[in-house]
Amino acid sequence: MSGDLILVLDAGTTSTRAMVFTRDGGVKSVAQRELEQHYPQPGWVEHDAAEIWDSTLACARDAMAEAGGAEQIACIGITNQRETVVAWDRNSGAPLARAIVWQDRRTAAFCDELRAAGHETAIHEATGLLLDPYFSATKMRWLMDNSAEVKAASEAGNLAFGTVESWLVFKLTGGVHLSDASNASRTSLLALTGASWEEGLCDLFGIPHAALPELCDNAGIFGMTSPELLGRAIPITGLAGDQQSATIGQGCLAVGDTKATFGTGAFVLTNMGAAKPASDNRLLGTVLCQLDGERSYALEGSVFVAGSLIKWLRDSLGIIETADETQVLARSIDDSGGVVIVPAHSGLGAPHWRPDARASISGLSLASGRAHIARAALEAMAMQTHDLAEAFAADGAQWRALRIDGGMSANDWMAQDTANILGLPVERPEFVETTALGAAALAGLGGGMFASLDDALAGMRGTVSQFEPEMPEDVRNARLESWRKALSAV
Repeated sequence: MSGDLILVLDAGTTSTRAMVFTRDGGVKSVAQRELEQHYPQPGWVEHDAAEIWDSTLACARDAMAEAGGAEQIACIGITNQRETVVAWDRNSGAPLARAIVWQDRRTAAFCDELRAAGHETAIHEATGLLLDPYFSATKMRWLMDNSAEVKAASEAGNLAFGTVESWLVFKLTGGVHLSDASNASRTSLLALTGASWEEGLCDLFGIPHAALPELCDNAGIFGMTSPELLGRAIPITGLAGDQQSATIGQGCLAVGDTKATFGTGAFVLTNMGAAKPASDNRLLGTVLCQLDGERSYALEGSVFVAGSLIKWLRDSLGIIETADETQVLARSIDDSGGVVIVPAHSGLGAPHWRPDARASISGLSLASGRAHIARAALEAMAMQTHDLAEAFAADGAQWRALRIDGGMSANDWMAQDTANILGLPVERPEFVETTALGAAALAGLGGGMFASLDDALAGMRGTVSQFEPEMPEDVRNARLESWRKALSAV
């Protein structure tokens, strides 16, 4: 490898970024582009896969140029929005349809059919997942049934399916078709202990095995970029879904360590070690990391709407002009005045799993203003996290503390409110973009820069801030009661 810097490509839901890291976790450069969201029907969410690729390539080039050029880059790590499905022609490399995004709910009826036929228990036991439109397999099936281009490519033997990291690896290398174990475990097509795609699951969902990528570890040499793209051939050495990557970036390497990422959605993962996770409380089992063929697992709770609620307040309602304004508004009043927001804009995720649920704002009066609504939006983050904490505890994975990250976690008011409602210490690293940091650690490991993840993170993780609970119990209980009442009404 020529240089000693790590390029991370972070293909998120609302934007694409490239970040160049030093081996001690310093950031040399950042390039970012917004990603257009397409909503062709209520409950449908799509991305243009060509835009994802073009934005990723442009960001990579910009970030590398600022960091001194391609010769400075030792290796590349990729982290991505999970469950989102891309279908493309493996010969031309062109997308065949818009990507169906993880938030999309169009396959709810198909999930209901499979559930009614009695398949959910077996799917949950094998994959750790539930029957929900969130996961990739039903999205693939929808494309097979509803896109003439996808169907024709399948019949011709040219169809390639993949999650976003798979799509980017294919484009960067000019044809390598891989998916890492962490992303593959979100498709409903991989058994948690299975070495490859489960034939029975592929048959159940109607997905051609030949269209699926080869499975790989999260760290290793997965292919070289085409020289003309980035100025020279650079090895791709780290791959991980964004939430697993953030868990690693938070240093949650010991059993019981727990993190919550507050981005577009909110995602909590607890490290469960080498034991296959099981939940009786509608949480998910997922592959946390696979190294040298050995897997570690996590128990996960996924909330569909977090930062996207703040974006909705800004872009659709015009209540705020910037996300930072919510903190100022929340501090300007003593409480939400009884206003409660249940942000079920994309249905309710864990532990409720109600794709039919719709968002509500309750408790409004003539005294309610924009500050009350902004504060209620932030309060909803803590309330949703508390629902997850109860489910984790019931599954025997009670949190000792919570490490938070993601864009929303920079909000001090929300971080303190979360500690108050959970009754637990909340820790936030100085560098909150731990998703990219985890991908950098994996890439450095796969590229031979570090001997282990512990070794990588020992140098990369910086200082943390801690928020201790300080809310009176009666106030906390009243908040929880109001939340449960509002939740029961959606």
